[in-house]
Amino acid sequence: MNLISPLANIHSKGQFGDYKDKNERELLKISELKNLLIIQIVQYKNSQVSLENISIDNLNFNNEPLKVTSNSDTRILWNGPKNWLLVSSKKDLINNLLNVCNESDFAVTDLSHSKAIIELEGKNTREVLKKGCPFNFNTLEKNNSINSTYNGIAFTIDMLDTNPEKVRLFTLRSFGESFYHSITDASLEFGFKTI
Repeated sequence: MNLISPLANIHSKGQFGDYKDKNERELLKISELKNLLIIQIVQYKNSQVSLENISIDNLNFNNEPLKVTSNSDTRILWNGPKNWLLVSSKKDLINNLLNVCNESDFAVTDLSHSKAIIELEGKNTREVLKKGCPFNFNTLEKNNSINSTYNGIAFTIDMLDTNPEKVRLFTLRSFGESFYHSITDASLEFGFKTI
């Protein structure tokens, strides 16, 4: 089955908004990420399995709110108590995950085709996010993740870096185009390029 991008009809390369007379490095960068493995992992309430014994791609499940564990290929986002979102460029991790996470202790759900992912990078990233979301982004640090709403659309933020500011934004595929328009509209005053 071929993956059809959630933003295929609207994401086009170019420069938009207030980009004239600005150094290209000052512009926000907006891109769509595709072909990533996205898995939701939920540990059942009655499960007695210790998370310390579980490792995926040499990463452990962190049960600390907002925290993300990561390496160069995989990120495990805390999504709630005993609930994580695994995002990886390694598509074969699902087999390893199913072997490690026993179905009597965990619900493992492949969400790869149900999410739109936008990556936003640049010095005004937090300002764009503040325009549509009530969260205090001044407190968001590298390797933090939150769930919130942006102009009424539920989304997840994964803070990849703070210098320069770089985030991944996840939303349901069905809201992808509306979410993309909200993010790009909020970026117009800073100028942005799509890649």
